[in-house]
Amino acid sequence: MTKFLHISDIHLGIKRYGIEERTTDFFNAWYDVITRHAIERKVDFVLIGGDLFDRRQIDSQAATHAIVGLQALREANIPVFAIEGNHDQRESNSRFSWLRSLSQLGYFRLLEPQYDEETEAARFGPWNDNTRRGWYIDFNEVRIFGSQWYGASVTHELPELCDALARNHRDNAFNILLLHTEVEGQLNKPIPALALNKLLTLKENTDYVALGHIHKNFVIEDWAYNPGSLEACSIDEYTERRGAYFVEIKDGKAHAELIRDYSQRPFKRLEFDVTRHYDPEIANQELKRFALENSAHNGDSLSPIVEITLTGTIGFKNSLLELKQIRDEVMAQTEPMGLIFHNESVPREFADASEVAKIVSRSERERAVLEKLIALDTRYHDRAEDLAKLILEAKRQLLDEEDDEKVFALLEQRGQPQKARSISLGKEAITDTFEP
Repeated sequence: MTKFLHISDIHLGIKRYGIEERTTDFFNAWYDVITRHAIERKVDFVLIGGDLFDRRQIDSQAATHAIVGLQALREANIPVFAIEGNHDQRESNSRFSWLRSLSQLGYFRLLEPQYDEETEAARFGPWNDNTRRGWYIDFNEVRIFGSQWYGASVTHELPELCDALARNHRDNAFNILLLHTEVEGQLNKPIPALALNKLLTLKENTDYVALGHIHKNFVIEDWAYNPGSLEACSIDEYTERRGAYFVEIKDGKAHAELIRDYSQRPFKRLEFDVTRHYDPEIANQELKRFALENSAHNGDSLSPIVEITLTGTIGFKNSLLELKQIRDEVMAQTEPMGLIFHNESVPREFADASEVAKIVSRSERERAVLEKLIALDTRYHDRAEDLAKLILEAKRQLLDEEDDEKVFALLEQRGQPQKARSISLGKEAITDTFEP
């Protein structure tokens, strides 16, 4: 029985959110998976489905992180077979890349078609240990093929790949193809992807397709397996199912187990509605309390990265939100890995205008505008509806040529004296606000 580990999209060297330690998270995930699920479980080989690195040009730390993991596998006599992904592929005008260098140094075998420099024709040949180049390699009763990153041209290039697989398929063996590509229906983005019916044309000559590129886990017909990235590359991805595949080949069939128990940074993504907090001081106090309650971590577990999105309508200037000060105080007290604020609240006047525009009746629209204008002042917020009705009644009386003193008496009777005087604008001001 043959056992192997299938991983992809490790993204060593990644930098996110200005958090230096985040780069280490990706190394920890990589090294933990290697030691616990490759070395301790004594797999026969490891497959890397592309994007070992986060970018083509990496720093010394990312290179070290890669070599530490690869050296551990080499010392355990576990061979590694890899392909390039879109993040770590070589430049189009260069023959060199970090993956090619690591392959030349013997840390793994980089499988890819070879191209004639003059004709640019692809050569789909076997691995050569002397040149350390090749498209496929045999390991006991397994033949492993490696594709390149095709990008948007994958559909165009697929027939040639299918023909090459048909010519080099090994009978009475387990045939694996490493493929780094988008797949139709698996991305929520309007970008070209390999159509599912096109992908299935590879099935005739392969027993297991080891996918990479998409950062979430999915399986197609118990044949094409995408483990997803080891770590969440952005906070948008944290809810996606991801991991690594521990695969056993029994009686010519792959039995794949998705592994998720390894080092991963926890995320919290929360919303804070500012609508009900009309006073900026209270809003800041409540936001701080909310952040403190949700930023703490338990015992020995990794501290979380917390993202809080401010939603709703805000009744004061955004500048009065003390987000940096709150962040610094919460970070000091609860020590999360990171605290990120996104302010997506809408100024109340914009939200009000949108709501008022939906009102058909002119009189109701007039009342709504007045009520919302009054509510902007925190002193009158709780009485906005009553005061709006009072102003409209005063307006009606003034338009009906009622005596000014009578109108003032109405305001004095139904409102507090100090508020009544502030609202009593005089006949011209009230009637000019809304022309009949």
